[in-house]
Amino acid sequence: MKPQYVLAAAIAATSVMALAAAPEPLPAQWGITGKNPDKFIAGIDQSDGFRGAKFLRNKTDDAKAWAALYQQISAQDYLGQRIRFRARVRTADIGNWAGLWMRIDGATRGSLAFYNSHDKPIKGTTDWQERSVVLDVPTDAASIIFGVIGDGTGSVWIDQLSFEKVGQDVPVDSFGPRRPLPTAPTL
Repeated sequence: MKPQYVLAAAIAATSVMALAAAPEPLPAQWGITGKNPDKFIAGIDQSDGFRGAKFLRNKTDDAKAWAALYQQISAQDYLGQRIRFRARVRTADIGNWAGLWMRIDGATRGSLAFYNSHDKPIKGTTDWQERSVVLDVPTDAASIIFGVIGDGTGSVWIDQLSFEKVGQDVPVDSFGPRRPLPTAPTL
C-alpha cells in the first residue's frame, strides 16, 4: 500500500475515534456557576471509562479559578426532610481541590443550609470514589442546588448520581464546630 494511503487511513481512523469520544452538551437543567465559570467547560464525557459521566474541566492554566457544575430543583417535595445527594467522583490533575456540594435557599432569605466538602477535599488524580452530602431542608426552603466543585486546574467527573430522602440516623454534613466568638472587641 502506498504511504499516502496509509497516512490518510490513519488520519481518518483517528478522526472517527475522536468524534466518537467527543463530549455531549449537558442536559438543560445543568449549568456552571462560581467565581470563574468562563474558564471551565462542562459536558457529558463519552470516552472509554467515563461514558455518560458529567464533567467539569478548567480550560486554562489559572490555578486560582474555580467553578461548580450544578442543578437547581424546587424544595417543595423535601420540606422538613433530611436529604442526601450522592455521586461517584473521579479527578484528573486537580490543582487545589474538588468535591460535592449542596445548598438550600429560602424564598425570602438566602442560604438556609450549605456544605461544600472543602473539609474533605479530593486532590490530584483519583479513581472513582463514592461521595455524598447530607442536609436538612427547612420548612421555609424554596430551592435545592447541588453539584460538584472544581477548584484550580484539572478535571472532575461525576456519575451514578442519586438524590434521596434519608432518616434522622444519617448525620448531616457540617464544617465542624466554630470557634467561640469573643465577648469583647480587641482594639
